[in-house]
Formats: sequence, structure tokens, C-alpha cells
Amino acid sequence: MTTSKGTGTPSGPTSSTAAFAEPTQDVGKKWIFAVILVNVGINTSFFGPIQVLLGQQAIAFNEEGKEGILALVTGAGAAVSLVANPLFGTFSDRSISRFGRRVPWVFIGALLGTIGLLGLTVAPTVAAMMLLWCLVQLGCNGALAAITAAVPDQAPVHQRGTIGGLASMGTVIGILLGAAVGAVVAGNFALGYVLCAVALVAGMVPYLFYSNDIVLRKEDRPPFTWPAFVKGFWISPRLYPDFAWAWITRFLVNVGNHMVTLYLLFFLRDAVGFENPEFGVLILTGIYAILTLVTAVIGGRWTDKVGRRKPFVIGSSAIIALAALILAFAPTWTGALVGAAVLGIGYGAYLAVDFALLTQVLPHAESRGKDLGVINVANSLPQVIAPLIAWPLVTILGGYVTLYVAAAIIGLLGAVFVVKIKGVD
Repeated sequence: MTTSKGTGTPSGPTSSTAAFAEPTQDVGKKWIFAVILVNVGINTSFFGPIQVLLGQQAIAFNEEGKEGILALVTGAGAAVSLVANPLFGTFSDRSISRFGRRVPWVFIGALLGTIGLLGLTVAPTVAAMMLLWCLVQLGCNGALAAITAAVPDQAPVHQRGTIGGLASMGTVIGILLGAAVGAVVAGNFALGYVLCAVALVAGMVPYLFYSNDIVLRKEDRPPFTWPAFVKGFWISPRLYPDFAWAWITRFLVNVGNHMVTLYLLFFLRDAVGFENPEFGVLILTGIYAILTLVTAVIGGRWTDKVGRRKPFVIGSSAIIALAALILAFAPTWTGALVGAAVLGIGYGAYLAVDFALLTQVLPHAESRGKDLGVINVANSLPQVIAPLIAWPLVTILGGYVTLYVAAAIIGLLGAVFVVKIKGVD
């Protein structure tokens, strides 16, 4: 595979053999940097709203019903993402644009997400808020599916742990920027949405110039039939057990993680009694982000060096569960600081190493986008499930202690099931 070192024109091979083959040539720094920036933009647009802005808007609509509004809006958006990820991944697998397979969908996804974010600034009702957040999820998950598939398209296996760690930097920086936006706008959630939209567009632009995306010729594109298209979204656990166990592991860890972070603003406000909860979210996210960046890079390089993935996934999942227990039994500002630090240590290593593991259990090279889209459902579905679990736990069944203990148990199950994967050490 040829690598563009600084041009904006796709220069990769144009044959389907190259498009579907395992890459062997290392990718360059400009490409990696561009991938990181896309992740920064997408995750700022995800987590700025999820961590602070949607909560502020829910309070503006109905102070007493804020938990239910936030659960409804985030759950509906996550339901859309369940479809968007594999669907956009499939579209990108089959795209024959002269710009490559993945670039058009990064662009289209970012455009839709930007429209949704700007629309949220003037949403007049909860229903409008929900629909516009669904549009944000549709677009951003479409872009995410495409950029995720670009990694196994172009990066060889021995680079994927490192790239997974560096791409995780984009994720964490996006989370931190999202929290910063929430704190800086000081309750002006409309301005916050505008800043998230700017971050989304700015993060996409460099990838358009340095993508080196592989072009698929029309004659090499697999034939299309509707039955095969629909059937393709089902990946048999019997035929591909490693893929199934990897999916279940990621699903469980993410359910636990979303349960921890969903009500963080309300946790600081109502349980800890922190005077400025938006600023508190920023501080906790900053601690989490710094440690996630460190452990993502270290963990990614370490797993590439030793050639093993599972021990890192197991260990990091257990550390994430420990963070939830700290929040459960130390609902103080000090406890929150320690919990954020522990969560960052665990989640950074998890993001880097689990991504590398997943790229090694994909069933088919010609459908990487679709298969990773199915994997990304394990990121999106927890956003639907977690609010449904968290809301009754907080409001009816014991409050935040019950919530965080349940999150820890669910996350630990992910560590247990990763041992079932046989094809990866």
C-alpha cells in the first residue's frame, strides 16, 4: 500500500485486492494525527452535550423531571446510533467515490451532526430536543463508523495497539473539551452547542486532506441484494465466536461506564453537594483525561510490544469497576477525585487494547466498515440500556450507591467474558 505523505489527493491503490487485503506498510504521522482530530471533533460533540449541555437544557425545561428528560433524550439518541453505526459502515464499505470509501461518510456524518447541534440551540420543546439529538447521533455515529474502519484498512496489525492508544487520545481530548465547553458557557447551553459544532467541523477538515483513502473500483464492488444486505448485519456467534465474545465484553464494560458517567452532573449537585457542579465535572474530567491519555499510549505500545491483548483488557476492566465502587462508597468530593483518577487509569488502557483486539477478530476483510459498525453497537446500545437501568436505581431503588455498585458488577462481567476469546492471546 502506498502512503501519501502530505497531499490532499487519494493516492492509495485502486484495486479491490488492496482494498480488502491486510495492510503491511506502516501509516504516517500526518494520517494518524488526522484520525486523532476526527475523534476529537466527534467526541466533543458527543460528550459536551451528554455530560453537561443536555442536562442543563433538561433543567431549563423541567427542574423536577430533569432525570427523566435526560434519560429519554439520551436513550432515543443512542437508539438511533444503533442503526447509524452498522448502516453507515456498510455504505462506506461499498462506496466508489473518487475520494475513497471512508472520506465521503466522514464528511456527511459531520455535516448532519453540525446541523443537529445548531438546531439544539433553539429547540422549543423536549420533543424537538430529542429529535435534534437523534440527528446529532445519526451524523456523528456515521462519521465514527467510517473513521474506525479506516484503521484496519490502512494500519498493519503491529501498529494497531499504538494507533488505538493515540486515537483514544482523540476520544479523551474530546471528552475533556466537551466538559470544558459545559463549564465555560456557564449555563448558556445554546453557546455550548455552537462550540461543539465548531469542534466537529474543525476536527473533520484535516482528514479530508490526509486520508490516503483507498478507492474501490465499481467493477470490484461486491454485488448488492436486499436480502444479503439485511442478513449481513447478523454475524453468527456459532461461526465467529471470538467476534461474539469481543462484542459482549465491550457491551458490558460500556454499560457499566455509561452508568457511572450519565448522572455525574446530578451526582455532584445532589449527592456530593458541590457548589459549582459544572466546574466540578470539568475538574473530574480533566483528571480522568490526563490519566486516560497516559495509560492509553502506554497500554497501546505495551500490548503491541508483547503481542498480547486479553490480560490488558481484563485488568483494565477490573480497574474501571473499582472506580465505580469508590464513587458508591465515598460520595464526597475527595472520593470523586480518586474515582475519576482510577477510572482514567483503567479506561485509557481499555480503549487502546480492546480496539486492537477487536480488529483481529473481524470476520471479513471486505466488510470491515459494517463489522466494526456492528461492534460499535456495543458502544451505542449501552447508551440506551444505561439510562433505563440508572434512572430507577437513582430515583427508586437506593440512589447513587445502588447505581455505582450495579455499574461495577456489570463491568466486571466484561472482564470475565474476555477469557472466552480463543484466537487472540
